[in-house]
Amino acid sequence: MKTILKLLLAAFVLSLVPTVQTVAQERIETPAERKARQQREAEAKRKREQEAARKKREAEESAYIEANRGGYNEGLATFKDKNGKYGFIDEKGKVVIPCIWKKTEMFNEGLASVQDNNDKWGFVDKTGKQIVPCKWKEVWYFEDGMTWVEDDSNKRGFIDKTGKLIIPCKWDDTGNFHDGLAAVRENGKYGYIDKTGKIVIPLKWNMAHDFFLGRANVWDSDGVKHSIDKTGKIVSN
Repeated sequence: MKTILKLLLAAFVLSLVPTVQTVAQERIETPAERKARQQREAEAKRKREQEAARKKREAEESAYIEANRGGYNEGLATFKDKNGKYGFIDEKGKVVIPCIWKKTEMFNEGLASVQDNNDKWGFVDKTGKQIVPCKWKEVWYFEDGMTWVEDDSNKRGFIDKTGKLIIPCKWDDTGNFHDGLAAVRENGKYGYIDKTGKIVIPLKWNMAHDFFLGRANVWDSDGVKHSIDKTGKIVSN
């Protein structure tokens, strides 16, 4: 009986040996193994960080629902977020001006037109500061330091880059200033004014385009196109 007990005890002890060895083996790590493990862990961490950055980037990009049709101008582009509001991003995709506007147009001469929730237009600079209050029914972009604006009576005039009304809103239609002159319409006829609002080319044309390099195209009552200089003289048909 004692012999059987000894044998059973011996068998039990032997059965524990692999477990002890296994535990011992699991706890012992050579320098080479430690280095390999650390490299694996570092690589896994790098991949997790890359995946987190990718998901963050995709989440940010998903907010940019619609980019400006004109793309970037003066380093900024307008975009619409998921809430339907517009703002501006730089060429790296960073939000420079938050999406708080109903509509926006591209920058020109350092200013961009923005529309508020009351459907009125004004202008902001590249920091988002509002330079011209949103009080106009329609506006254009700045050229030659001025732009036309339209009031609630559907008449147009011109403001400077501080928002000051330089030429009163009295015209039925206008172009923008180019070469110091702007086309204007009154009683169905077009002519040109200078930056003081003075008529320098009589209102006698059925249609008129902006000046470019000292010339502008105009059309007479018969629909014939002419090219005029800044004095109003016809230089070619």
